[in-house]
Amino acid sequence: MTIKAIIIDDEQPARNLIRSYLQPFKEIDVVTECQNGFEGLKAIQEFNPDLIFLDIQMPKITGFEMLELLEQLPVVIFSTAYDQYAIKAFELNAADYLLKPYEEERFGQAVSRALERIEAAKDSVLPVKEILDSHQTESGPIDRIVVKTGNKIKVIPVEQVEYIEAYDDYVNIYTSEGRFIKQQTMGFYDKHLNAKEFARVHRSHIVRLNQIVQIEPYEKDSKVLILRSGVRIKVSRSGLKVLKDKLGL
Repeated sequence: MTIKAIIIDDEQPARNLIRSYLQPFKEIDVVTECQNGFEGLKAIQEFNPDLIFLDIQMPKITGFEMLELLEQLPVVIFSTAYDQYAIKAFELNAADYLLKPYEEERFGQAVSRALERIEAAKDSVLPVKEILDSHQTESGPIDRIVVKTGNKIKVIPVEQVEYIEAYDDYVNIYTSEGRFIKQQTMGFYDKHLNAKEFARVHRSHIVRLNQIVQIEPYEKDSKVLILRSGVRIKVSRSGLKVLKDKLGL
């Protein structure tokens, strides 16, 4: 069986080393190399690889951010010079995590694990969303959101987000530029947005506090928020309590 692989790393020497260390593994065919996450995403969609060798810290978007944009997750071997990402890497279903610089023997162990994972996962490929939703342990508030818009990738600084809305298995992220769709959960953003700047006012809405201009009565015993953009968002009872605490009302 031929295993299709892609190498995604911004450093040419690192890509060359992986190719060199892969020589004993005749069943692995490296179909292409990429030097950033944008190229990596396009290549994964084109070649549908079984295995990717992925650096984490790269220009433009990180390896983790690139994976968030995939529908299905190939088996991943992470490689990086930074050890603080190890826990998250394994929680993203990684076959292994290589800390640069690594020796050929250690690389071989990682590839062997990956091949076992590929064989075992033939009939049980998990969507990326399920894996990400199961492990939301990223420390500290996020400062940006990476989304796909057609064939392009857009990086949205969190300070540009006005509100987030649940949308089936996705979320709608609203900025002054419009709406962007992301395959992620409200729970993720409720946990990872800065609690001093955002509030979950309803099970379907998270709002940036500085976008609120008015709170009005809405039907019986309920309220509605008026945002700077003119958007009206209903507030649940629990959301109103959260909002009052954060706004000091």
